Amino acid sequence: MKRVLIISPYFPPSNTPDMQRVRMSLPYFKQNGWEAEVVMVDPAYSDAPMDELLLQTIPADITVHTVKAFAKKYTAKLGFGNIAFRSYWFYRKKVNELLSKNKYDLIYFSTTQFAVCVLGAYWKKKFGVPYVIDMQDPWHSEYYRDKPKAQQPPKYWLSYRFNKTLEPWALKQVSGLISVSESYITDLKTRYPQIKDIPAATITFGSFLPDMAIALKNSENFTPLLATGYKNMVYIGRGGADMHSAISPVFEVFKNLLTQYPDQYCHLRFYFIGTSYAGQGQGTPTILPLAKYFGLEEFVVEKTDRISYFHTLATLQQADALFIPGSDDPKYTASKIYPYLLTNKPLLTIFNAKSPANIVLKECGAEYTLSYDDAHIQIRIKHFLELMATDTLASPIYNKSCMLKYDAQNMTKQQTDLFDRVIKETL
Repeated sequence: MKRVLIISPYFPPSNTPDMQRVRMSLPYFKQNGWEAEVVMVDPAYSDAPMDELLLQTIPADITVHTVKAFAKKYTAKLGFGNIAFRSYWFYRKKVNELLSKNKYDLIYFSTTQFAVCVLGAYWKKKFGVPYVIDMQDPWHSEYYRDKPKAQQPPKYWLSYRFNKTLEPWALKQVSGLISVSESYITDLKTRYPQIKDIPAATITFGSFLPDMAIALKNSENFTPLLATGYKNMVYIGRGGADMHSAISPVFEVFKNLLTQYPDQYCHLRFYFIGTSYAGQGQGTPTILPLAKYFGLEEFVVEKTDRISYFHTLATLQQADALFIPGSDDPKYTASKIYPYLLTNKPLLTIFNAKSPANIVLKECGAEYTLSYDDAHIQIRIKHFLELMATDTLASPIYNKSCMLKYDAQNMTKQQTDLFDRVIKETL
């Protein structure tokens, strides 16, 4: 049995998108010949929301190591609130101890807290252990360089320079790459020619059916977020101006329908929940200003505060219809599409035409998979909203073989196949 040491600063009960791949994969590593251990930051030092229900999905036989981190209330004053920076030296010490005492065949970084990945090159040189990085998002990116300051992430000037400096330290020595988007891998291999021949695989996040059962079992424990007596369309996930191109056509069509047929459409409501990564009560709305531009603030609800993962699943189940807007960045893919598909609720998605999310959605049979530059987008949106308003939207029938293809078990097999290739090429 080969052994992989997984570096995931956020891990249950911390509720963050970037730990989901690891969490959903853990039940399936052993059946593919790999014994997994996880090194996480102690939840006491985590700045992420907590969801204790996530712990129910972690196999009992998985060894989880914890490390400390410097307190954010002190480091944030110096501009370093990121958990990767706060835990860096503790990770170095702990993993040094583990690698000194035990044999591991591979180190696997699966996180968007990328600064900690720099340690991969250090451990590879010191202990001879190869490492794989999971690029769930771009690390260094030029995307925001020409965007207005208001659209740039907080502390963009500083983070841009750190990312541009740190990424090559980790990437030039990496032994394998996994990514949710093929374009991320292409960009990195172009940027760093020395890794052009290393094993790499595009692996999306998988669906994990047990999560739905946990959400339904606990649904009564969650605060209801949707108003009764309305037809509610729901999106739960980050917001941002980069999604306005996908949301605007929906608002425009709805505004026209509302003007022409107010009695028929006045009972529709649009919810955008968890749109900000800021702390509770500190988020700035990014969708509501667009709703106000169209004169729809009465019909659009934006809740910037994030909610727990299982609260999310329960809320999706309570909706009449679901909506996933994509970024105007063609490389963007939404990991959240699988929970949406598992709800079997009517689904409208609008992505950049080049987004890899479109391929998965169409393959699974999602009928209303649109791009915001489609010639007939307004007709398709109008049809969706007409059916929603008249309560005649049918539950989707998805391609079962496609759903199995993208479930967590199969996605884990693809990860371990990549691990095996890395080990074979480093012998």
